Amino acid sequence: MEQNKPDTGSSTAHLKQVLGLPTAILLVAGIMIGSGVFKKIVPMSQTLNSETYILLAWIIAGIITMFGAFTYAGLATLTTQTGGVYEYLRLIYGNFISFLFGWTIFTIVGSGAIAALSFVFAQSVNTLVPLPNPLAAFENISIGESIFPFADSGIKLLAVFTIIILTWVNYRGINKAGILNNIVTTAKILGMLLLIISGLLFTGHPVVASTTLKASANHHPEGVALFSGLFGAMLSALWAYDGWANITFITGEIRNPKRNIPLAIIGGVGIAMTLYVLLNYAYMKVLPVSQLALLGSNKIAAAEVAGIIMGKTGSVIIALLIMVCTFGALNGCIISYPRVYFRMAQENVFFKKAAKIHPAFSTPHIALFYSAIWSIILVCSGTFDQITNLVIFASYAFFALATWGLVKMKRNGRITTKVIGYPVIPFIILFFCVALVINTLITQTEASLIGLLLILSGAPFYWYFKKQYGEVSDQQE
Repeated sequence: MEQNKPDTGSSTAHLKQVLGLPTAILLVAGIMIGSGVFKKIVPMSQTLNSETYILLAWIIAGIITMFGAFTYAGLATLTTQTGGVYEYLRLIYGNFISFLFGWTIFTIVGSGAIAALSFVFAQSVNTLVPLPNPLAAFENISIGESIFPFADSGIKLLAVFTIIILTWVNYRGINKAGILNNIVTTAKILGMLLLIISGLLFTGHPVVASTTLKASANHHPEGVALFSGLFGAMLSALWAYDGWANITFITGEIRNPKRNIPLAIIGGVGIAMTLYVLLNYAYMKVLPVSQLALLGSNKIAAAEVAGIIMGKTGSVIIALLIMVCTFGALNGCIISYPRVYFRMAQENVFFKKAAKIHPAFSTPHIALFYSAIWSIILVCSGTFDQITNLVIFASYAFFALATWGLVKMKRNGRITTKVIGYPVIPFIILFFCVALVINTLITQTEASLIGLLLILSGAPFYWYFKKQYGEVSDQQE
């Protein structure tokens, strides 16, 4: 199909394929490894009360993620355009469905992740170096008695400043952002290995819960309760695995993308899955599941475990590790998500200026600017926690569409290359996605319906862009 020519800001400006496979693998791992793996074992322990089931939830979630890599490996043969999953959906279903995906990335998934990661990073800094609260006098001012923009002002200001700094680094070139990612991701992997080894070598006596608590812990869910509980635990694990597909968004800036995108996802997911399973096993070697289940929502499991092993020094190390992990994941998100808005603008379904490419740095600088602005608004509003609860539901709904798209493209001959595990793996993923979405609708009905409404809220904007910038072709290439 003949594509609309983007207004790049320069007749010669274009995105450059400069990132190699090692950087791509570390980018996948760097985006995935945020703060989730340090916290999620607490709700998982409360739901399952079983070391075996908790590890099983991490392993199944990792396998599903790896199956996703095989699926996207097949879809990656459709195009070398930047945009990744957005572009796959556009080629399969046309502009409207792909726009809803991109709109969800902009309003919920991408901007919400950037806001949440920047806030958690600032919180981690605050635990080590207490931040001032310059707007404390205004913290009770609210919008609709639900949004308090001046609450936690010191943390929010640092979060905003971090987004601005990393956006500036990305503005200056994806090579610079890639180098920063490699350094930070290497540091976080080494830090996690230190915690894993310390936990596995721990020879002290694990903390034992009271008789009442142990009796409660010995009650394991069965039947439907076990199925629902395992899905709930996998939902927590999948939040920690989330971000593995982000590498597809920067397809146009990776060398030999049809080969390297699948390898990067498989390599990055493999690294994360190994670290996650070992780290959670190390947690439970130091603290029994019954004790982990007692930790409140304001407690970080990794910090408690490190404190038992290394005392106060361990808690400081974990705070530093979470800082590094969230900073690296934040940088990876700022690299990847704006590329979706850039591609949408090229197709006339986003603000047109987002299609501009910087003539000197070869970056989608306006798309980076839009991403930063909306993410900063979410930080200041404090609504990103609620938004991040909608991420998995939205992501896996579109994951199901992309997987069915692979089946569709294979059947009509648009994808002729061999896809690992086809057709078994795509149908396993479809079953899993449908089951997860239905389970989430049942167990988190309100959040799921809000997520669905936010996705559909893109419809009037689609028609606005269509009217503003002219007809968009829904033809498939």
